[in-house]
Amino acid sequence: MTKLFSKYSIIIIFMAITTFAFFAGLFIIFVMWGFMRGIGVNANYWAMVEAIATAIAASAVLGTVFVAYRELSEVYSSRYIDVSNKLFDELNSLDNIEARRWVFQKLPEDPEEGIKILTPEGRKAVKRVLNSLDHVAFLTQAGWIPEELIMPWMYPMISKSWFKLQPYVEYERKRRNEPYYYINASKVAERCITWGKTNVPEDDVIWVDNAL
Repeated sequence: MTKLFSKYSIIIIFMAITTFAFFAGLFIIFVMWGFMRGIGVNANYWAMVEAIATAIAASAVLGTVFVAYRELSEVYSSRYIDVSNKLFDELNSLDNIEARRWVFQKLPEDPEEGIKILTPEGRKAVKRVLNSLDHVAFLTQAGWIPEELIMPWMYPMISKSWFKLQPYVEYERKRRNEPYYYINASKVAERCITWGKTNVPEDDVIWVDNAL
């Protein structure tokens, strides 16, 4: 309600200023016209009024553009916040954190042997992390949200996940003959890895036991 009131307040203030400027201009023109007639200058009052009206109309157009720009900026800001919140919920849900922890700590390095011994818990964890990466890829499509807003906190989780999961995805692609198997997950991971190498080149992947 407050936000709506604020939007209407801007419009009302803009209209009040425009109206005041118009009548103030008429008054000033009337004074100038009277002064010019007093000193013998033949001035056309209505031509002067037309000139000031044109100037005020131009100002009104610029004001309208400014108001529209503010509204558009608020829309984009609201969208950025919404997408950021969804990303945070996706990556930091307890279930996804536990799934990533399993992948980080227990997933065998060799996918050919690892798939044979995966427990139901392990399979569930792997699929959950991959599906989460797919969801992140959808939420961060080009143009939806600036990368500088999300990459600093997002890229470590995704880069480390992909370090473990990439061999499994590539193995499954060959085994299934499905080159697009989790292709979106791989794309968002590659974006994160590239961003990290460019912006945090000294940040190497470190694995620790009993991590929080």
